Amino acid sequence: MAHGSHQLAFPARPTWGGRRAGAGRKPAPGRRPGVAHVTRPLHHAGHPVHVTIRTGPTIRCLRSVRVFPSVRRALVASSRRGFRVVHFSVQDDHLHLIVEADDRATLARGVHGLAIRMARAVNRALGRRGAVCADRYHSRALTSPRAVRHALIYVLMNRRKHCAGERGLDPCSSAPWFTGWRNALATLPGPPPVVGARTWLAAVGWRRHGLIDGATECPRTKRPCRKAHHGHLDRYLPRQEDRSAGR
Repeated sequence: MAHGSHQLAFPARPTWGGRRAGAGRKPAPGRRPGVAHVTRPLHHAGHPVHVTIRTGPTIRCLRSVRVFPSVRRALVASSRRGFRVVHFSVQDDHLHLIVEADDRATLARGVHGLAIRMARAVNRALGRRGAVCADRYHSRALTSPRAVRHALIYVLMNRRKHCAGERGLDPCSSAPWFTGWRNALATLPGPPPVVGARTWLAAVGWRRHGLIDGATECPRTKRPCRKAHHGHLDRYLPRQEDRSAGR
């Protein structure tokens, strides 16, 4: 006796779960979204990188006279083995860096090592334990002279982005040792806390678009000045013993 064949239908596609647009945990209201956990792009040794490291919600005092000298020493100690910190700016709850690295692995190890040194230094200064950095670091390759120049303005003058009324060089940055100012600006004594740039883009190329005017240029985005928690900016200057030791 012949038996007829029957086509079986696929089960209905579920309407929940799985990979789809908009899936995943949403950030809490008022909280900055984290850096996506995706494979980082290949790194070209000739391209400087703009790196941002953010702290957790309980650490908002990186510029304080108690903490900043320790953070500065951690930055100085991080330039090694093919990884170089050439510019930096420390804000209350994050750091902006312009770094150079020989390859992607060296870049990742260098930034992770810097974050660990900074976390240990902050915890020692505050007498606490626990996590300091909030999430993965954010990075952006600077692939053209103009991109490097924009990043230099953004990093070295980042304090003006958060406090629009600020003027002069930020002592919690490498700006006092920067040699690309168009006009003469007062600098701090002692050896610089950063190393000289070796890539053509960071050392020479960006100058094709002109030196930076420290009196008039500033990052594009401005925010109203928040009330400071640590007193006047002069309190953030490195201590005399740190200058003499070159830390």
